[in-house]
Amino acid sequence: MPGVLSPDETTGRSVPSPTLPGTGAPEASAGRSDELRSAAPSLRDRARLLVDGHLRSTMKFLVVGGLVFLLDAAMYNVLVFWHPTEGWGHGLLHGTPLTAKVLTIAVASCLTYLGNRLWTFADRPRPDTTRSVMMFVLVNVIATGLQLACLAFSRYVLGLDSPLADNISGTFIGQIVSTSFRYVTYGRLVFPRR
Repeated sequence: MPGVLSPDETTGRSVPSPTLPGTGAPEASAGRSDELRSAAPSLRDRARLLVDGHLRSTMKFLVVGGLVFLLDAAMYNVLVFWHPTEGWGHGLLHGTPLTAKVLTIAVASCLTYLGNRLWTFADRPRPDTTRSVMMFVLVNVIATGLQLACLAFSRYVLGLDSPLADNISGTFIGQIVSTSFRYVTYGRLVFPRR
């Protein structure tokens, strides 16, 4: 039926029906194809749907990630560069920055799961909780490895151990790398649309 979208079996996309109304016969006139084109969603409409569908969840993902990033950075700096009796300088875990980073990432990951499950991907069906949590743990173990690799490279290959170097390598660059990985994998593996 002209102007009605039906699924294209080869691509799975919705396409205008190529038949005349009520006959089931293919269209014969060029005028009908113009009518079909005008009934199909315009490029602007498709772009709006794409932006609405992805921009909203992307912004929510970034808000959750940004808040947890600030918490992660604060916790790391307290553990590595603040001592309860001596103040700022060398903290309790200054000699073991990777251990400190694993601890802060563990706390941050729990908060990230809650934020993304309850807010960012709240519109998606509730997946099997066990599977969802297991996939979340797997994705975060890989993302943690990426973030720790950035910090380890700075500390042990370049020999940089200042607060600025640790925050640039482990907190800033490491967070960009791991967050990019998480963004791609959360929507597909942890919170799928189904």
